[in-house]
Amino acid sequence: AMAPGKKITARIKRTLPVRGPQAPTLSELMRWYCLNTNTHGCRRIVVSRGRLRRFIWILLTLSAVGLILWQCAELLLNYYTASVSVTVQFQKLPFPAVTICNINPYKYSSMKDYLSELDKETKKALETFYGFSEGKSKVRRSVDEWNSTGSDFFKQIPLLKFEDFSKTATDLHSGQKRKIEGSVFHKDSSIVNSGDSNDIIGFQLCDANNSSDCALYTFSSGVNAIQEWYKLHYMNIMAQIPLETKEKASYSADDLLLTCFFDGLSCDKRHFTRFHHPLHGNCYTFNSGENGTILSTSTGGSEYGLQVVLYIDEADYNPFLVTSTGAKIIVHDQNEYPFIEDIGTEIETAAATSIGMHFTRSRKLSKPYSDCTETGADIPVENLYNKSYSLQICLHSCFQKAMVDSCGCAQYAQPLPAGAEYCNYNKNPNWMYCYYRLHEKFVKEQLGCQHICKDACSFKEWALTTSIAQWPSTVSEDWMLRVLSWDKGQKINKKLNKTDLANLMVFYKDLNERFISENPANTLVILLSNFGGQLGLWMSCSVVCVIEIVEVFFIDSLSIVMRCQWQKAKKWWNGRKRDQSGKPPQASDLERQGHDNPACIDEDLPTFNTALRLPLPQDNHLPRTPPPNYSTLRLETAFTEQLPDTLEVG
Repeated sequence: AMAPGKKITARIKRTLPVRGPQAPTLSELMRWYCLNTNTHGCRRIVVSRGRLRRFIWILLTLSAVGLILWQCAELLLNYYTASVSVTVQFQKLPFPAVTICNINPYKYSSMKDYLSELDKETKKALETFYGFSEGKSKVRRSVDEWNSTGSDFFKQIPLLKFEDFSKTATDLHSGQKRKIEGSVFHKDSSIVNSGDSNDIIGFQLCDANNSSDCALYTFSSGVNAIQEWYKLHYMNIMAQIPLETKEKASYSADDLLLTCFFDGLSCDKRHFTRFHHPLHGNCYTFNSGENGTILSTSTGGSEYGLQVVLYIDEADYNPFLVTSTGAKIIVHDQNEYPFIEDIGTEIETAAATSIGMHFTRSRKLSKPYSDCTETGADIPVENLYNKSYSLQICLHSCFQKAMVDSCGCAQYAQPLPAGAEYCNYNKNPNWMYCYYRLHEKFVKEQLGCQHICKDACSFKEWALTTSIAQWPSTVSEDWMLRVLSWDKGQKINKKLNKTDLANLMVFYKDLNERFISENPANTLVILLSNFGGQLGLWMSCSVVCVIEIVEVFFIDSLSIVMRCQWQKAKKWWNGRKRDQSGKPPQASDLERQGHDNPACIDEDLPTFNTALRLPLPQDNHLPRTPPPNYSTLRLETAFTEQLPDTLEVG
């Protein structure tokens, strides 16, 4: 049998109204929270008298909650912003690498045998379309391999002349007119058209596997059309020539460099490193750092930079490949690949070109602040250039990989991937059509390279300021050219032409190193402080308040919902069992259906305060004191005889 104290405790647990976090309903829980929370607005909603005042407090509390949510959202959005700081330091600066290339990649006299068929076709086009003729020029025959290969291919991809924007064209090779089918890609140019403005020059490329799939590439300028057509065949020819042969046909350091000074001291070809560029031939890099030493300068100004005089040799230029004379240079870091074809600066002949530099180092924050990469290791594109990562390296490598995958060979202007070879007529007759189609997709960002490749987080930049002056001057031209001719090893009576020379100066304008860096505008401490300020301003709330809100609105509310669902399921299950057995509900079952107060989990006996909180009986009769038994007031019947000690003594 249960002890009397435990029976009373069990009955109180079943009948005592439940309040606080264990309330049976959400409304009771919310009422308890509003009466006991430290947020004043919620309490005023419950204790305020009158509907108007309660409505005003509800409106103010909801407005404060909305402002808190808005301000906290702004804080979260601004958490991943960065502030830019610029630091200027005055110190001794490392001198950058300076790469110099002749605009003409190869000596025309050395490459003429390989290009004879192509040059003959080009001259024929000029004579046919524009009436240009050099007379009976003697063109040396090339090696039989180049002769046969070139002639066959020139017949397949001849230059075409379209009249009045129609698709009827005159074939250069046969001289006959024919109907041309295919989609047209017109490439405009700012160069003035030569000849009739209604005549358009171009060429047709067709899929070798499907002759009906063709594309027409037209140009409003005959100059651009002939140059593009020439370069197309030129790259095909150069891809088949061994690298050693091309290096010998290009300019040596002795050919290109006449004089050299750095930081006021003389320098020579030993300070330059040669590398072969597919489009620019032999190029030479000053201060490449290849031997582990990087030169620096402690003084700004043109006298303390790099000064070189270049020999251009204009007479040995390819007349169809390049139309300008001079050199190209690029200033870059020692670990950076020189993309001279993209961002190179051209140097004029018969002029002194001064290039002043400002050095800037930049550092960006990586994710989640910006979408940049630290080393490029997270970019799924193989680096083909063996240099530190840059956006250009990624884009060129991505296109070359797509070229190999789509066309079966590599494009000549970019490095070879492992196991691939350059495209040529013999092994890849369809490569031109494939290359142009692929390049069109690349420009339109349909290959996905622009989405895959990212900017580097840290990089160095040299801002260049270029100025040009006539050089040599009229009064010093004669003796200077004679001295340079003598230095070149020529006879004294055969002086150089000033259009063969270019004077270049590269120097720091000042020794100010600018360091641009991004720093987080917010830290976790600042974010939490801002959150606390917003909560205290609008709701007079603290961290304890926030924990209380989480406990009541999430943990306790979920517990109440789950408990209600469990009670419903339990009631349904008990009813189903009674229906199956046919027994009426027992009193014990009804008693178990009452509220069991989970707050009374201890074994202590009920107190007077808990007893006062017991509900009234169902008949709502107020408890009354029972009437006294008036028979007890009859003292004479209870005490018939007087006690001796109460008697009065006379």
